[in-house]
Amino acid sequence: MKKILIILLFIFLSSISKANMNHYNKYNKIEMEIFRNGELIGYNHYFFTKKDDEMIITNQIKFSVKLLGTTIFEVEGYGEEKYFKDQLISYNSKTLQNNKEKFVNLIFDKDKNKFNIKGSSYSGEASINNIVGNWWNHKILQTDSQISPISGSIKKQVVKFIGKEKINQYGKTYEVDHLKLKSKDMSLPKNKRLDFDIWYDQKNTRILRVSYSRMGNWEYRLKIIE
Repeated sequence: MKKILIILLFIFLSSISKANMNHYNKYNKIEMEIFRNGELIGYNHYFFTKKDDEMIITNQIKFSVKLLGTTIFEVEGYGEEKYFKDQLISYNSKTLQNNKEKFVNLIFDKDKNKFNIKGSSYSGEASINNIVGNWWNHKILQTDSQISPISGSIKKQVVKFIGKEKINQYGKTYEVDHLKLKSKDMSLPKNKRLDFDIWYDQKNTRILRVSYSRMGNWEYRLKIIE
């Protein structure tokens, strides 16, 4: 069984690696709803703008958690990823998390072939193999390191293939790959650790659902794609 899962994971990662940014030329927007303990609490929307070899993806996120009518946790943010062909050339974001400002300013240094990052949690250089950790981009499933879209921190990760499943979402049934994305360093504090279950529609190269547990059970569900 373990050998079968390893073979399936290899096939899965190979299929992703063949994809590039041209795959997203047909998209105008991706809308995801955010749930906590089964209750709709917000959204995460992505909008795509294309011109020749350039593509810009803007990201809007907003959600709030209330307890007995009082807001105990809220996030509102905006981000912009800019690509030239397959290469990320800049990423900028501003996020207000419980009235605390967080940010990322990333630029691709062509001469060094590295990213330069100035963020609220990290400032310095980073390998161009990193992927900004936004859920519109299925390439996050093939990298071994991601950049936080909120703070700029760099997190090493591992992706494990769990199995093929069928899920129902917004009245439709999908055949998907169930994956586990976790921090490589599991000694990190839980609030700093990556620990996501992801359901990926390989046929249409879309992440359909993401779930994790932290102050409750959270889910991001893809609702609209145009």
